[in-house]
Amino acid sequence: MPIDPQSIRVIREPTVYLLGRQVTDAAQVDRFLADHGVSWQTDTEIAGEHLVEVAGRVCYMSFAKPRPGGNQAYINHILEVGHGSVLEHAVWNFLFTGISRTCTHELIRHRAGFGYSQLSQRYVDESTAEYVVPDCIADNPDLRKIWLDAVAFSHQAYMSLTEKLLDTFKDEPDRTLRRKLARQAARSVLPNATETKIFVTANARALRHFIELRGSRHAETEIRKLAVGVLKIMQQEAPNLFRDYELTPLPDGTLEANTPHRKV
Repeated sequence: MPIDPQSIRVIREPTVYLLGRQVTDAAQVDRFLADHGVSWQTDTEIAGEHLVEVAGRVCYMSFAKPRPGGNQAYINHILEVGHGSVLEHAVWNFLFTGISRTCTHELIRHRAGFGYSQLSQRYVDESTAEYVVPDCIADNPDLRKIWLDAVAFSHQAYMSLTEKLLDTFKDEPDRTLRRKLARQAARSVLPNATETKIFVTANARALRHFIELRGSRHAETEIRKLAVGVLKIMQQEAPNLFRDYELTPLPDGTLEANTPHRKV
């Protein structure tokens, strides 16, 4: 029985989960300072901000006479002078969901400072897949119908191919391999709109680069939403490293991220 296009599960907004963050070993920091005859203490409780400051101060051994203003002033100076390499020591772990394969094709172009682990269509059954619709299509009833019809056709084709391919490989004794062989071939008809999940690890410098490029009005809408979502979390998570960004509304209802400290 053909799939009813209206039964297709549609997503319009990405979801960003912050799953992991660093911790610092205060005893080891104090040991290093004692070994070098200096005393210093940070005023931030955020490990990433703390480690960025430690890394920066190691470069000049500037622990003994810190400038006023604490961690916020120190990191703001780093951003102003573009000493971005020390930002690479602050790392976070995310899970992105509700994004399309189109989006991840763009996301994984960000290689330096990023690590990725993405849902595998060879092992995961996509017969229950959801699909991400672009806003410009979702907001137009005529375009939405065309889109839903196309997605429903592809979804039906995937399920039919999977069923027939399982029969094609019925002589394969390994059940897991049989399903993998079927799904890896059947997935070829799935559209770029297919929703996916991707685990992402990134450092602060890489995240800033991602936000600057993909939070721009010139970026594709879906990945711009993702970049803004990441920025909102990071401004709460590590304000000293990300508070310089401002969000401004665009005519399409989305937001754009801007900073005076670009290419740090």
